[in-house]
Amino acid sequence: MGSTNLESNKLEMYEFGPFEEDEGFQIGFLIGQRFSKLIQNRLYTDLILQNQLLPFAQLQNSQTLIHTLSQTNKNKFPNYWNELKGIAQGSGVPFLNILLLNFRKEILPFIPKTEEYPKEEDINDDCSDILVVSDSMAVAVHNEDANVALVGHTSYLVKVKLSNGTTFTAYTYAGELPSCAFGFNNHGVAFTLNSVPPCEEEIVGGAIGRNFVSRDLLEATSIEDALARIHSSEASVGHSYNLIDTRTRRILNVETASRNRISVHEIGEIPFFHANMYLHLQVKQAQDENSLSRQTRASSLAKESKSDFLALVGDMNNEKYPIYMTGPLLYTLCTAVIDLDEKILTIIEGNPKEKQESYVFSLS
Repeated sequence: MGSTNLESNKLEMYEFGPFEEDEGFQIGFLIGQRFSKLIQNRLYTDLILQNQLLPFAQLQNSQTLIHTLSQTNKNKFPNYWNELKGIAQGSGVPFLNILLLNFRKEILPFIPKTEEYPKEEDINDDCSDILVVSDSMAVAVHNEDANVALVGHTSYLVKVKLSNGTTFTAYTYAGELPSCAFGFNNHGVAFTLNSVPPCEEEIVGGAIGRNFVSRDLLEATSIEDALARIHSSEASVGHSYNLIDTRTRRILNVETASRNRISVHEIGEIPFFHANMYLHLQVKQAQDENSLSRQTRASSLAKESKSDFLALVGDMNNEKYPIYMTGPLLYTLCTAVIDLDEKILTIIEGNPKEKQESYVFSLS
């Protein structure tokens, strides 16, 4: 039922399924079992989990938020909830830890700031995307950026065959649902994600978690279906989704916020760069110097070819806020290149300007 692929020393791939019964739990259990050491290591070394989320979960006034989050997401996505239970049991870690890890974005805004940990969540993740659909090319290039503490031991690829005939491949962070980064399926649907920083007043406590929404996208049968799944999500925190359909040669950038607010931008012949800030949905957002710097730098770089795109996401011109990050706080874990005409997704580890491919997947 399961097999491993170790083509890359850094990024492992695990392929399994389908299942005849209890599919959600079995998916989570096998992932948890296969990557138990990675999951345990991440949980023990994750400072946000250890210093903020777990202490907050022990407070009496946190119980309402955590209970509401749990019930809301369990009711809407029971199969994915069972996946979380499977991950916990398979990896041998407390379910609460897995729960908090997957709801970190929905919980952190409600944790009182302290002098010791005032801005730890601000350095958790950033990503950059450059997208175009023109007569000559249709490409999406995505930098997967994360806290430098996650480098080398906290992510993996899973390829899952479902009983309904859907097969998806997802870049996955240890202990989290596939995928809060990027993924694709056998229906020609792919996506990449960018976090966005709404102000705290824009966040609805206890609504749907972003990890559950992106997990749901892995089963979308078309770009319209993916958009419908986002529309119906009733998310707690905003997000930016780059939806890709290789069968119709379309890319949509979808910005969302709580209370079912959504804005859709169809990517065309003008290259579209997205960092970690809202560009077309009118939402009160926190100012992010890193994103502003990357956005400004990207506007000045050439965007005529796929090589230009790779050079752009590999750019390190700005010492403090480069597009391609190598620390001290943030690090580009890998780059995903999705070519809609060639129908391939390439994962590059290392600076994408060097074009050192780790994996090449067919999207047809």
